[in-house]
Amino acid sequence: MLANLEVQSVPAGFETLNLIKPICRAVREEKYDSPTPIQEQAIPHLVQGRDLLGCAQTGTGKTAAFALPVLQWLEKNREIPGPKGARTLILAPTRELAAQIHESFRIYGRYLNIKQAVVYGGVRQGLQVRALSRGVDVLVATPGRLLDLLNQRQLRLDKVGVLVLDEADRMLDMGFLPDIKKVCAAIPSKRQTILFSATLPEEIVKLSKSFLNDPVKVSVNPPSSTVDKIEQKVLFVDREDKSALLESLLTEGGSLERVLVFTRTKHGANRIAKRLTKMKISTEAIHGNKSQPARLQALEKFRAGVVRVLVATDIASRGLDVDGITHVINYELPKESESYVHRIGRTARAGALGIAVSLCDAGEKSYLKKIEREINRPLTVDIDHPFHSESIAAKRSGGKPDSGNYFKGRGRGRGKGGANGSAARSGGKTKSSSFSRRGPAGRLANGRKSTGNRGRG
Repeated sequence: MLANLEVQSVPAGFETLNLIKPICRAVREEKYDSPTPIQEQAIPHLVQGRDLLGCAQTGTGKTAAFALPVLQWLEKNREIPGPKGARTLILAPTRELAAQIHESFRIYGRYLNIKQAVVYGGVRQGLQVRALSRGVDVLVATPGRLLDLLNQRQLRLDKVGVLVLDEADRMLDMGFLPDIKKVCAAIPSKRQTILFSATLPEEIVKLSKSFLNDPVKVSVNPPSSTVDKIEQKVLFVDREDKSALLESLLTEGGSLERVLVFTRTKHGANRIAKRLTKMKISTEAIHGNKSQPARLQALEKFRAGVVRVLVATDIASRGLDVDGITHVINYELPKESESYVHRIGRTARAGALGIAVSLCDAGEKSYLKKIEREINRPLTVDIDHPFHSESIAAKRSGGKPDSGNYFKGRGRGRGKGGANGSAARSGGKTKSSSFSRRGPAGRLANGRKSTGNRGRG
């Protein structure tokens, strides 16, 4: 379905992808000189009209990998969608991801005469209905709101020629499979279908066979492999000490400049954000109970650096795209090991370095084991913090990874059930690279600051 047009050469590799001049110009202006591996492998197949099942780590350019050829197909196959119609449809699991895909199409298609719209729940649908009334070339949507509009006859999908399911595994995991089947039934069977995701477990591959026709499978990295440039650590801590440990990391860790903190519950996100705000740490929370305007405002503040810490539930782990996140902190480990991959993928984007820290209490040991199986390696244990729980660490099965040194130059603290420095050292653990470039003063388990010197290594 997708055809090659006149090609514009751009530096270091995009000329090989057979993209038209207006698209190449937009790509060049975004300072993207070379295609990423997923773009190199996927775009040649997509411009030939093949169905595709794509897997790549988060932050590797999946959106451009499908957006560029979709825009090219639209330019080549000019057609009026008609009232309430759409010519291409991109489905995404969350409002945040849908909004960001919509923005990417706007940027890459800035030199094309392309009409587009984005629809999602959580806001009044009046403006969305108005945007669809004359038809659009690109429609980005979440499944729920899309079906609402379809059932209200505010939308037609009979002109759709390309269907994209982004973060397909997440949509299916979230229970959107019935909705997706209904959407597919409303779209012509003669279409190009593209599934992209950061992970492709076997059950998702099986389900995808009903949506794709003889697809090309592209996998840049093995499923669920984590970004190589992310330094990953686990800090064992009693649950009642987690808040104090988080506060210590944020108030005394000099390199924690832009921090994303993940919790499992909406209530937990609100509670942490409120507590950090009282400590004069600029913080916002984002989760499903927040209105869409409030969520977008919080994201914009975080992106602009107005707030230093964003506390989020997993709803943001795949849709959040913010450059310069230095640290991801898992205040609570996710129950689903794949969510860990997406959480930490918010840092170390665009070739940058990043650090991911997980605070693990006794009740989360089973989650940690699942995560380590998922990424096929143990997390580095950091015992150099004031709330280290030796009793939790001692129950850890498997090998003995090196311990990190967050409190560089500091003595080990005593958490409940903890051990002193010599006892910890006798456990066969050694120091590795520091979590923070500036070592903070420790805090005792009772919350008082220790009297040790502040390391500034």
